[in-house]
Amino acid sequence: MLNRATTLSIDPTSETGRLLEQAFAAARQEHGVRQEFPPEVLDEVAASMDAPDLPDRDETTVPFITIDPPGSMDLDQAMFIERDGDGYRVRYAIADVMAFLVEGGALDEETRARGMTIYCPDLRVPLHPPVLSEGAASLLPGVERPAYIWDMRLDREGTRDTAELYRARVKSVRRYTYQEVQNLVDEGAGEDTLMLLQEVGELRIERETARGGASLPMPEQEVELDDDGNYVLQLRPLLPAEDWNAQISLLTGIVAAQIMLEGGVGILRTMPVPEQGAVARFRREARALGSEWPKDLPYGEFLRSLDKSDPAHLAIVHAATALFRGAGYTAFDGDLPPEADRIQAAIAAPYTHVTAPLRRLVDRFALAVCQALTCGEDVPDWARSTLSSLPDLMAEADRRAKAVERSCVSAVEAAVLVDQIGQDLDAVVVDGHPKGVVVQLLDPPVSATVKGTAELGASVEVHVEGADVLAGKVSLRVVGP
Repeated sequence: MLNRATTLSIDPTSETGRLLEQAFAAARQEHGVRQEFPPEVLDEVAASMDAPDLPDRDETTVPFITIDPPGSMDLDQAMFIERDGDGYRVRYAIADVMAFLVEGGALDEETRARGMTIYCPDLRVPLHPPVLSEGAASLLPGVERPAYIWDMRLDREGTRDTAELYRARVKSVRRYTYQEVQNLVDEGAGEDTLMLLQEVGELRIERETARGGASLPMPEQEVELDDDGNYVLQLRPLLPAEDWNAQISLLTGIVAAQIMLEGGVGILRTMPVPEQGAVARFRREARALGSEWPKDLPYGEFLRSLDKSDPAHLAIVHAATALFRGAGYTAFDGDLPPEADRIQAAIAAPYTHVTAPLRRLVDRFALAVCQALTCGEDVPDWARSTLSSLPDLMAEADRRAKAVERSCVSAVEAAVLVDQIGQDLDAVVVDGHPKGVVVQLLDPPVSATVKGTAELGASVEVHVEGADVLAGKVSLRVVGP
């Protein structure tokens, strides 16, 4: 069975640890990651923090809360949920970066070059200077902050009734981790917003399934620093609380996309519908692994029915990644994109990014467009004129971030296997490959292509032949069932 798997921690001061940090630095250099902020950017930010563009509207008495991974300081979102008749009122506060940014200034230019925050095991390379993203603009508890407020009313089934977007000053009252939220809800001891988050989240999951959408329940492979400062590689199953929280963000992105399409200007996050060949292949793979996908069952519901602790089901989830490819951005101004080019297929609805402006460039522009449209104002020229260039800027940023992440994880995978060379380890076959098969080791949680043949979903033993930390490469061979 596959549960939360962790490997022995790696001391950064050890020989392997030093090689790891060299590999991390090399990955950032190879892919052109901009780590330092130019002096003119820092000077501009300091000046803007002295005189931010604060909104007049005051919602500091609304008890917003934040939910983020442990240790996070760049808090983009805060929420407050209450009952509204037999439905719900969801207020979702989003960090207002524009209150501190000069359009056309040094920070604007720098963020366009960066595109998004890049997360590495040894450090985080932020989109904005930390004094802003982890300080003045972050929705930290107990301090007043400018924010965009998505004020959405849902009916009893979790479907959008009304929605508006405005700027206001807010003050979060508490910061939660996902595990804290899960524990409190499971115990029935959470505050109203947390208990209602479960209700609304589950209703939105039902709406997603009814639309034909799907979430990919892939356990997350993470590299983290533990409390002792050592690197730890782990395979972490997602908590239900993370799913509920994600549904609020998805709801907001769906609402924002509808506003843009109605207004005739904006930028969508899109993903093509999987080709029939890919769907047919996935159906065959699921059947071969012992789980028939019924013809009348939406694929989102099928994926949610899988047990991620079952090796065969994990292989099915891995195979489903073929249905979640081709994501990009589509900008428009005037003529709307064709129907087929408006949809984010996994969500099964038009969708856009408007909930993470501290960490992702596109959100700042999408928020400005939506605010203008909902207030009946003209879309600002600085936002409108940039829409057409955002797809390319974000595609390059996404390519860079994924390349760095792949390199860092590969280096850690090699590092945790250095001391295992010559040993046989348990694994599950999760995919085929021209050079062998792809396996997921159980402990340590390494995913790799190995030499040899085996059935999808089979439990096998693999022999560790070699591991090169700086190259981020491992050599494995199937030796038996």
